[in-house]
Amino acid sequence: MERRTFLTSVLASSVLAGVAASEEGRQAGSGQASPEFYVWRRYVLRNGTQLRRLADFLQKAAVPALNRLGHKPIGAFEVVFGMPAPTVFLLTPCSSLDSLAALDAGLDADTEYAAAGAPYIDAPATDAPYVRQEVALLSAFPKMPRVEVPAATAAKGPRLFELRTYENPSEKAQRAKIRMFTDMGEIEIFRRCGLTPVFFSRTIVGLHIPNITYMLVHDNMAGREKSWDNFRNDPEWKKVAATPGYSDAEIVSNITTVFLRPAAYSQI
Repeated sequence: MERRTFLTSVLASSVLAGVAASEEGRQAGSGQASPEFYVWRRYVLRNGTQLRRLADFLQKAAVPALNRLGHKPIGAFEVVFGMPAPTVFLLTPCSSLDSLAALDAGLDADTEYAAAGAPYIDAPATDAPYVRQEVALLSAFPKMPRVEVPAATAAKGPRLFELRTYENPSEKAQRAKIRMFTDMGEIEIFRRCGLTPVFFSRTIVGLHIPNITYMLVHDNMAGREKSWDNFRNDPEWKKVAATPGYSDAEIVSNITTVFLRPAAYSQI
């Protein structure tokens, strides 16, 4: 198994070039820090030893190496329900396209990574550590340009993560839904109602695009239900949702929800 796959499995250089103009627009004329990019990686696993072997690789090799390259915080999540398990997701923030493009070369040059990750990196095809990987590139909303680490993370407190993907019927519809979140107050209403965001993004490269992908964190499922009830009954939200041209029927074609728990080595 080649080491030089962390980025090349995400994007070819031509795709990176195509996104570069987007980043220039994000940075130009603004005193604010540019929103991050996120590499969102799904490992599909079989029951048996793959989950343990992948966890060993991520905890002992990949996460420390990514941190040394400046990618922080790294999120690692295991599926609770909403899709087949065992499945592990890895979130890698990148401050820029340059840092994304340099990722594989940085790992290749890291001898600690090579040594710690050898059982995974050198696994034969007959004993692979996963079934397959699925990778997407996400672009953070300017309104929420960085991952927000939950307060409970430092103490390893209880965290139930909710990953939500809103597919949009067109690029115009996607822009409308982003406006609802960023310009019409939906993110602020979330926070007031107890729906605590970890990140908000649009998918630049991946499946089922155009789509918006975001993550919330809850203490538990009961807290999650209470917060969503608060949101659904919020007068300000009802006013926003009733705005002509912004109903779900007009701008959202499908919603997918997956519930996740943090891996023991997750920094989120």
